[in-house]
Amino acid sequence: MKSLLKIFVFVLLPVFISNNAYSQVKSDYDKNTDFSKYKTISFQGWEKNSDKILTDFDKKRITDALEAEFADRGVKLVENNADAEITLYIVVNKKTSTTAYTSFNGGMGYVGRWGWGMGAGLGMGSATTTYNNNDYLEGTLVVDMYDSETKNLIWQGVMTSEVNEKPQKREKSTPRKIAKLMKSYPVKKI
Repeated sequence: MKSLLKIFVFVLLPVFISNNAYSQVKSDYDKNTDFSKYKTISFQGWEKNSDKILTDFDKKRITDALEAEFADRGVKLVENNADAEITLYIVVNKKTSTTAYTSFNGGMGYVGRWGWGMGAGLGMGSATTTYNNNDYLEGTLVVDMYDSETKNLIWQGVMTSEVNEKPQKREKSTPRKIAKLMKSYPVKKI
């Protein structure tokens, strides 16, 4: 039983954490706004045509996930006469992460904790450093919520995350990431 627990802790747990840990969420809102009065929202589209980099499937994944999260908070999506308006903005950048691994080989000049042993400096050692570059896409989604009457910004959520290349993974990860973003919305799930 202990070995099974060790396998989970050292192998599976990092996998679960790494899949969800990267999404960084920031948000801000007008502290004087009563968010309980907003019962309807409408999507006003994508700002500055930022959606041109998305497929229609990805746009639908994002808007469907947002609609579901707002519905869980008692806010309904409508076409006209909404209490609040939502605009979306997305940016995708190419990024490169670099990792380095150094391996030390040989050498017999070091003995114990007191330092160098007999014949200080005997033997030779070597070190090899290997660098790996990993190219990936990083996406930033900005969700702005405006009061329909005053046109003032009342809430903004910003999420930055690595973009999954495979559509099947995006199908599952998009709702999870939007849910993480919506945790910062001032009204909690009903």
